[in-house]
Amino acid sequence: MANHKSALKRIRSNEAKRVRNKFQAKTTRSYVRRLRDTKDKAEAQELFKTVASMLDKLAKKNVIHKNKAANNKSKLARLVNSLA
Repeated sequence: MANHKSALKRIRSNEAKRVRNKFQAKTTRSYVRRLRDTKDKAEAQELFKTVASMLDKLAKKNVIHKNKAANNKSKLARLVNSLA
């Protein structure tokens, strides 16, 4: 157990950040899954804007690596553009 007051606070704040990051990452994965299942091009383009923004925010906050975010956005963009 931590001995210092600041260490106890750090433990609490780390737990809060972990829960928030987990929620945001899971929500983003759900949106990505929804986008991959979409067959309508207009709907997919609107959803892609949202998903790209979410991925950028996760990368900015170091929840996921910036290259992973870029890779996901690239693959999703190709998927959206291939829809008829």
